[in-house]
Amino acid sequence: MILHRTDSRRRALISLCGIALGALPHFSWSRPPAERELLVVGTRFENIYERRSNGEFGGMGVDLLRELARRHRYQLRFEIYPWRRAQELINGAKADVLVGPYKTPERTHTMLFSEQAFFQDQVAFYVRANALPVWEGDYRILRGRRIATLNGWNYGQAFSKAAPQLNISVTNSVENGLKMLVASHVEMFATNRRDTDPVVQALGLQDKVMALAPLIDVQDAYFAYPLSPRFRDMPREMDKLLAEMKKNGELQKLARRYGVTLP
Repeated sequence: MILHRTDSRRRALISLCGIALGALPHFSWSRPPAERELLVVGTRFENIYERRSNGEFGGMGVDLLRELARRHRYQLRFEIYPWRRAQELINGAKADVLVGPYKTPERTHTMLFSEQAFFQDQVAFYVRANALPVWEGDYRILRGRRIATLNGWNYGQAFSKAAPQLNISVTNSVENGLKMLVASHVEMFATNRRDTDPVVQALGLQDKVMALAPLIDVQDAYFAYPLSPRFRDMPREMDKLLAEMKKNGELQKLARRYGVTLP
């Protein structure tokens, strides 16, 4: 009889605990965003947006965002993704800032661009030094040639218009594109010189590959945001910062420090 009462009390206590626990709100164990935290996304862009060997982020874009955060009391969280995925995060308003996209009519339908561009790229074809195809800016003569491009990159209106008639393979990194070129899997690799020349040096390919003239295009690069930013004033604040730094010469100094070309 005593054992029966003990079991009844235990069951009642468990039932009460279950009710109490059920009344508690659900908590996520993922890190909650800070009140004024900006989630910054991008892919690795040489001297623009990079994660260093110590885990810290650096580059011209990172420095500009840190100055913005200092002035307007934002907190920053930097993340690196494949380029197409980084764009999707901005398009879906799952991140606050995308670092370094080129501006295209198609992209303006899915993301908001800063008014001020903050760097400029020369886009070129790289080829093997011992096998130079003819390239005079006429895409018709490239039909049939095997060309590598980077996933999610834009190469300008002329290239985009010609692309359906070209034999294009897509790769996810500059290093992979250069390796495809050297291994003769492709004959030409379309990329920008800022990102590519340091990789050519690092891989020891200076005597094996070269950039062709004329350029494919010259592209200005921007910060971009969701079409409806969480912090509505932030795009305007960045444009004001860029204009002020350009006027007082600080932007030019920063560009020289990183070896980056200004628009």
